[in-house]
Amino acid sequence: MFEIDKEKCIHCGLCIKDCSANAIEFDENKIPVMDENKCFKCQHCLAVCPTGALSVCGKKPENSDKIYSQDPDMILNLIKSRRSVRHYKKENLDSEKMDKLKNMLNWVPTGCNFHKLHFAFIDDVEVMDEFRKYVNDIVVDALTKKSVKVIVNKFAKRLQSFLNGDDVIFRGAPHMVVVSTPPNAPCHDVDPMIALSYFELYAHSMNVGTCWCGLAEFCLLVMPELAEYLEIPDGYKPSYVMLFGEPDIKYARTVQPEPFEFVSVKKGKFRKLGFWEKAKRYFWNLR
Repeated sequence: MFEIDKEKCIHCGLCIKDCSANAIEFDENKIPVMDENKCFKCQHCLAVCPTGALSVCGKKPENSDKIYSQDPDMILNLIKSRRSVRHYKKENLDSEKMDKLKNMLNWVPTGCNFHKLHFAFIDDVEVMDEFRKYVNDIVVDALTKKSVKVIVNKFAKRLQSFLNGDDVIFRGAPHMVVVSTPPNAPCHDVDPMIALSYFELYAHSMNVGTCWCGLAEFCLLVMPELAEYLEIPDGYKPSYVMLFGEPDIKYARTVQPEPFEFVSVKKGKFRKLGFWEKAKRYFWNLR
């Protein structure tokens, strides 16, 4: 699991310094050794070793990519120019782009390096159309005949749009990805959002449009047969949905958002809170 090339090792100790599990230490010959029971396979030691002397978990340094410096202005422009796309070409995404998008997800960060996320892709427009029709038919039926309360509460205001044949939920997108987590994931409520945020920006860099889709997420939660259709494993909860595909629209410039509120915290601000102040904060924190 942990191998050191003694010819390459310069005894710098960076692998020890950067091991958050404190699983590595020098032996009597100043060669790094690992307590494998502590390791949680983050591979920081592999990444930080300046000479490529260290292999871990069957991963060898020569199989890793080099790290290049990035232009921060270009990355900021990518962030600023990101838009939610609701107009798509009715065609399959180029297979090379699709493969790159899927493969990128292997590098998204997760809490405690818990690599158990599940991604269900609809990567064929005909499959997406079948999925789209099934969901839309269920919603229309619930709104007009069966009066399913949970669906009526969510979609009643959009009834006429559904009856007009508008694709209210899926926006005509040719593709969809659903990320799911097991309940024992340390950060099950956060990891899916981080993953889809990375997915969205990488997609945008390839001129692939995306849209966060809370309506589809709602449908997954109230229509259990959808999770079976998407082959989501037993015990996993669908966490969120992102639509994507070749955009049928092109934006010419960035928007000009209203700024959020920022505060620079000053030293020495701690004070004892009264009962009602504590109660308010507990209430707000736990909502």
